[in-house]
Amino acid sequence: MKALRNYLDKIKPNFEEGGKLHAFRSVFDGFETFLFVPNATAKSGTHIHDAIDSKRIMSMVVIALIPALLFGMYNVGYQHFKAAGIDGSFCELFAYGFLAVLPKIIVSYVVGLGIEFVVAQWKKEEIQEGFLVSGMLIPMIVPVDCPLWILAVATAFSVIFAKEVFGGTGMNIFNVALITRAFLFFAYPTKMSGDTVWVSGDSIFGLGQQVDGLTVATPLGIASTTGAAPEFSMDMVYGLIPGSIGETSVIAIALGAILLLWTGIASWKTMLSVFVGGAFMAMVFNAIGPDTAMAHMPWYEHLVLGGFCFGAVFMATDPVTSARTETGKYIFGFLIGVMAIVIRVLNPGYPEGMMLAILLMNIFAPLIDYFVVQSNINRRAKRAIK
Repeated sequence: MKALRNYLDKIKPNFEEGGKLHAFRSVFDGFETFLFVPNATAKSGTHIHDAIDSKRIMSMVVIALIPALLFGMYNVGYQHFKAAGIDGSFCELFAYGFLAVLPKIIVSYVVGLGIEFVVAQWKKEEIQEGFLVSGMLIPMIVPVDCPLWILAVATAFSVIFAKEVFGGTGMNIFNVALITRAFLFFAYPTKMSGDTVWVSGDSIFGLGQQVDGLTVATPLGIASTTGAAPEFSMDMVYGLIPGSIGETSVIAIALGAILLLWTGIASWKTMLSVFVGGAFMAMVFNAIGPDTAMAHMPWYEHLVLGGFCFGAVFMATDPVTSARTETGKYIFGFLIGVMAIVIRVLNPGYPEGMMLAILLMNIFAPLIDYFVVQSNINRRAKRAIK
C-alpha cells in the first residue's frame, strides 16, 4: 500500500491546477479518496472532527447489504433449478445466481458512477460517494429477468433526475434506488410484474437449462390476483421464494440490520416504527377490512413478504431522505408501515406497496420535521412565559 501511496503522490501534480491532466482532477481525486483517507486538514473556522464520514457510512451500508446479496444470488439459482425440475449442488446454484446477478451490478455502477464522474468534471467538484450504496441497492430490488438495457436507462434517469438536478449527494429528496424501481415499474410494467420475471429461464455457461412456459408468481402477486392468501411457511423467512434479488430473506436482511444498528448508521426509531405501523394497519384490516385475501392476511405475513423488511432496514432509514428529528423518525417510520399495507390491501395493482409508501413519505419528511421543531419551539416558549 505504501508503494501505491507513493505512486499516487508522484502523479498527483499532473492532475492539479496547471498540470497537463488537470481536466481529470475530479476523477483522480475520486480514486484517491476511495483508496486512502484524505490527508487534507481544515485551516480555519470551526469544524467537527469525528471518526465517521460519508465514505465510511457508505462502505458500512454496502457491507450490511452483502448477506442479502449473497443469499439473493443463491435464491436466483435455487428458483431456476426448481423451475427447471433439475437438481444442483450448492455451488452450482450459487454460481448460476452469481453469473445472473453480476451483470446487473456492473451495469448499475458503470452507468451511475459514469454519470457522476461526468457531472463532477463539469461542475469541477469532488466525486461523491453516495452512489456506492445506490449502485448496490438498484440490482437488489429488481427482478432477476430485468433486461440490462432497461436497467441502464432506469439508473441513468434516477441519477440525473432524482439526484444531480437537486445538487448531488445529500441534496436529493427521493431515494435514488427507489426512483429507479418506480421508473421501471411505470415505464416497463411487463418487465417488473407478472408470472415470468422472478425466475431466470435461461441457461448460463452450461449451468441450469432453458425453461419454457415458465409461470412463477410472488406470494403477494398470487394473493392480489387469485384472492387466495398464501399459507405461511418458514421459506418466507429463509427467503426461498420468488421475488426481487435481495428482498426475500428476512434472516439475511436482519444480519444487515444488526450491523447498521450496532454501528449507529441507521436509526432504530425509524426501523422499529415501520414494523409497528405495518403490523398495526394489518391488524386493523384483519378486523374491519374488505373481504379480500390481502386484508385477511396475518400481520406477520405482511411483514415478511415482499420488500417490507428490506425497505424498512435499508430504504426508510436513508439519512438523506428520511425525517431527521428524533420524534419525527417515529412518525415517519410509522406512516411508511401504515401506507405500505394500505396500498397492498386497497390497490391490487400494486401488491408490493413498500416502494410507493417510502417515496410518498420522502415528500413529507421535511414537513414532519418542521412540525416537530415548531412544536418544540412553542412548548419552550410557553414554559418561558410561566
